[in-house]
Parts: sequence; C-alpha cells; structure tokens
Amino acid sequence: MSILLKKLTGETIMSIHKKKLTLFAFFILTVITVTLKTYFSYYVDFSLGVKGLVQNLILLMNPYSLIALVLSLFLFFKGKKAFWFIFIGGFLLSFLLYANVVYFRFFSDFLTFSTLNQVGNVDSMGGAVTASFKWYDFIYFVDTIIYLFVLIFKQKWLDKRVFSKKFVPVVMAASIALFFLNLAFAESDRPELLTRTFDHKYLVKYLGPYNFTVYDGVKTIQNKQQKALANEDDLTKVLNYTKQKRVEPNKEYYGAAKKKNVIKIHLESFQTFLINKKVNGEEVTPFLNKLSTGNQDFRYYPNFFHQTGQGKTSDSEFTLDNSLYGLPQGSAFSLKGDNTFQSLPAIMDQKQGYTSSVMHGDYKTFWNRDQIYKHFGIDKFYDATYYDMSQENLENLGLKDREFFKESANYLAKEKQPFYSHLITLTNHYPFTLAPEDQTIESPQTGDSTVDGYVQTARYLDESLEAFITDLKKKGIYDDSVIMIYGDHYGISENHNKAMEKLLGEEITPAKFTDLNRTGFWLKIPGKEGTVDETYAGQADVMPTMLHLLGIDTKNYLMMGTDLLSKEHNDTVPFRNGDFITEDYKYVNGKIYSNKDNELITEKPKDFEKRKQQAEKDLEMSDSVLNGDLFRFYDNPDFDKIKPSEYSYEPGPKGQEKH
Repeated sequence: MSILLKKLTGETIMSIHKKKLTLFAFFILTVITVTLKTYFSYYVDFSLGVKGLVQNLILLMNPYSLIALVLSLFLFFKGKKAFWFIFIGGFLLSFLLYANVVYFRFFSDFLTFSTLNQVGNVDSMGGAVTASFKWYDFIYFVDTIIYLFVLIFKQKWLDKRVFSKKFVPVVMAASIALFFLNLAFAESDRPELLTRTFDHKYLVKYLGPYNFTVYDGVKTIQNKQQKALANEDDLTKVLNYTKQKRVEPNKEYYGAAKKKNVIKIHLESFQTFLINKKVNGEEVTPFLNKLSTGNQDFRYYPNFFHQTGQGKTSDSEFTLDNSLYGLPQGSAFSLKGDNTFQSLPAIMDQKQGYTSSVMHGDYKTFWNRDQIYKHFGIDKFYDATYYDMSQENLENLGLKDREFFKESANYLAKEKQPFYSHLITLTNHYPFTLAPEDQTIESPQTGDSTVDGYVQTARYLDESLEAFITDLKKKGIYDDSVIMIYGDHYGISENHNKAMEKLLGEEITPAKFTDLNRTGFWLKIPGKEGTVDETYAGQADVMPTMLHLLGIDTKNYLMMGTDLLSKEHNDTVPFRNGDFITEDYKYVNGKIYSNKDNELITEKPKDFEKRKQQAEKDLEMSDSVLNGDLFRFYDNPDFDKIKPSEYSYEPGPKGQEKH
C-alpha cells in the first residue's frame, strides 16, 4: 500500500511540474486581477451612488470588455515577448486605475485627457497630493509585483507555445459583445447616457473607468475640432439664447455702485454649513456669522451655490468674471487661456475707468493665471513675489491668510481709484493643515483628519477675514467700496460622508450633499442696508449683478447668469454635472427631491422639463463659446477687443519668480 501511495504521489508531482502557465491562462489571470482591483476601487474609493440590482450587475460587468479587448491584442505575439506585452498592458491599466483613484480622492472626479495638460500644477500642490495616498494602496499593484517576479525569475513556469491566432478574433469579438451588452443595460437604466449627461460619475458607474477614458478621448478630439469648424452662425445662436435670458435691472440698485471700489474676496473651499455651526460649544466662524445676520452692511445669500467642475478654484474665478461655466473636462484657465473674452474687469475699465488687479499668495504661473489674466484685461497681478514668503508665513499650498490679507490691504491703499481687486486666499485648502499656534478652536474629533482640519482652518480663515475688514476700515477704504465675499467650491467631498455625518448629525444622502454645495455670497453696497436674501443663485449670476450695480447696460454682453437683485432673476441654478436646483426642488442623479425635507418627488413638477432643458442648454451654450472660441467673432458695439500683448506682469520686490 505504501509503495502504491509513493508511486501515485510521485506521478502527481511529476504531472504538476509538467503543467506550465500558458499564454492564454496568463491573459485570463491578468484580466481577472485587473478587474478585481477595479471592483475594489468601486466599493472602497469611488463614490458612485450605486443602487439596485441592475446598477450592481452593470458594475460587475463593465470592467471586463475593454481590459479583455486591449490585452487580447497581445495574444498575436509569440513566446516570451507575448507574456511581457500582456504584463505591460496589465500594468498600464492598473496604473490608469490607480491614477484615477488618487485623483478622485482629491477632486471627486476622474482623470481626463484635458487634466493631463495641467500636471505642471502638481508640483505646487505637493501636500494635497500626498494626502491622497492611503496605506492600502499596495493592493493596486500586488499582482503586478507577482507577475514581474514570475517573468524574471521563474521563466521555466511559462509555456511559450504560440496561442492559436484563429481564436484571438473570437476573444476580441466576445469582449466587444460584452461591451454592447453593458451599454444596453446602461441605456435601459440611464437613457441618453452618452449624449445628454455631463456627469463623469454616471459614465464611470455605467461604463467603467477604462471605457470612460476612451469616451473622453473621443470627446476631447471633437472639442478640439469644434474651434476649427466654428463660425459666426454659432455665435449668433448663443447671442440669441442669452438675450432671451436677460432680465431688467432693479431700479433701486441700478447704478448704486457707480465708480465705487470693488473688492472681491475669495474664501477657499468655504461651505455655508459652517455658518452658525458650533463645535465643542464654540462658533466655527463667529465673524461670518455676524455678516450673515443682515445687520452688518452685507446682503447675505444663504442659497448661493458654486458651479465649478474639475477646475475648482480657477473655475469659480472664471465664472464670476465671465458669467460662463467652466469646462466639463479640465480647467478653462489651462485649456482655453488663449481664447478671446469679454470679461468683467475689462468692461469696468472701458466703461468707467477702473484699474484691476488680482492678489494671490502663490506664483503667477499656477493654473496659467499669468496668461489668461491678460485675456481678461487685468492690469496687475500681485503674486507670491509681492509677499513675504518666509517659511514661518507659509502653510500648505502657500501664504497664510493672515499675512496675505495684511500685505494686500497695504497694496489696496495705494491703488488708483476706482479699482477692482480680487483677493484669493489659500489656507483653507485640502488637506486642511494648520500649525498648532494658529489653531484657535478644538478639533471636532470625527476620526477624519480632513474634516477635523477643515473646521480649524475655516476658523483661521474667519479670523483673518475679520482682521482684513478692520484694516480696510482703518485705511478709509471700507465705506466707499463694494465688497463681495464668496466661497469658491466645496471643501469636503463625498469621500468624507461618514465624518460629515458625525459633524452634522444627519445622513449625507445625494440630496443632502447637493445642499452642502452652498458656498455663500456676501455683498456690501455703499449706502444700502444689509439683509438676508433667500434668492437661489449661482456664481454665473455675479457678473450681471455687478454690471447693473455699476449702472452699465448689459444688453450687448453675452452672459449665462442673471442679476441677483432683479425681480425677474432666474432662480434655476445649473451645476456643472448637469444637475440643478430651484427654490422648491433639486434634480440630482436623475431624481427629483423636495427642498423642504429632501424626500423623493415621484410626480414631476409642472415646470421641471422647462428648467431641466434650460440647465442643459446653459451648459451646452457655454461649452460652445469656449470650445469654439466664439468671442473672436463678436464685434460688440459696447466692447473693444482686449489686446493681451499690452499686459505684462512683472515680478514683485519680495522674491524671485518660480520657474
């Protein structure tokens, strides 16, 4: 018996040694492991809002098709070369997945070809990028390491026989068939997915990250072609549309700010859930709380929303100064920096002799600001070289807000009046770090360093703003100035919903997250009393509001927003992803919710289709202006075209330019 057992065992071992890893088996293994990593990212890192059996089935289906199709190409190759090509293909797919994971943690969006043009900004965002790495990230490359070990040190395990080429088309056809099956399921759950949506999360949820990359590549090519094919007829369509949107100004406010200084203050990553919020019994933003009462010279708009996309801060700047939306992919600052514009600062200069400036404690090349500002007609750019950038004055991405505001107030006091100046803060920026000596409120202890830090940096921002307003009063600038204060975009993404639930004491549903996109708008108009204005509005509405306050006729200007102070103001607020909100309800991820209780509305409101079409049309028209560079065709009788070559931003006296 023992002899027989030994014989059988020996034969089994010999047979195992004879079994080698075939090329097709390696192909299957690579497809499976890359797919498993994709599933892992879906449930651990991506917030896709997956619900129901159909959506979960789609999620299980969508990675396979493109992974298998790409890797099947390498089955045509012979011997060791074929194994290496499949390995490299799998590695590149894994790297693309991981790059999307890291990007999503920071931006709550997915990589596009457009964002790749912005990689030069990463160097200045080192801390924010580093904070996007997690301890478990090795999972995304553990299979890569194993396969590499086998290919280098265990080549004897490989069966280098050629895979039958006649079966390769079968594998490819099966991959393509799976894609169309996936698309059929996707279209059944989300009709017009590829033609009507603006939200990248939809596309990734239904098609997967790899198919999304292909889709984005096609859209990028189409957008680039759009400029070459654009003509005056395209401009006429947009002008006709925006003229229909124009509203009559409020006579009480029209011209109320004529030739008054205009100071626009950008609150980095500020969200209005912080207003009147207490942590450990302390107000997080005591100064802004006072401004929000309506008793401190300021009109407060609690229902004011950001409308940014991937461009975040630069998108908000762009929208406020142009009443156009940012791009669905990438930043307009980086991608459309050479376009022709008819921007707010240039109009103010041409109509009422304003000088304009931007003040920012970072270097002028960041997000292509030194180029696009010339196309906006901005006269001066006070970048980092105008500020004391000593190490003790720096935090996170750049200059601390307190030091920034202090030095900026001195520059404003020397500006030729009337001036228009835009101040961009930095400290309240992801990952929300702050030196212990600057922390004046205790952490809420949610267990999430991002949310905990956000509370502390928001308090620091609030204190810095109060000091700045006090400085403006001391220097005699406050009384005779229009002051705008706004939050540029959300600071806390969906990736931190659990911690936010602890902080706010309620569940963060998709409807609630939309509510959290309120970023606030405070407006001081000389000679006018403050109030709390419940009007629903967005960043695109600031430019037409400002022009009417200055007494400038807007009939010939192309703008997507409408005057906040007008009785005819359009209160449909489109978001960059195609969702929108109104006074009564919100449209989020294809569903309608009541603003009263965030409960699902099953019966469509009477005005729903009209408002939905308007939101989509606004985004479509705005995109056509940018992608077609349509302002180059516009001979506006109320505007002389900007000559960028006439503008130059010399380095300041306190530092050298960053190269």
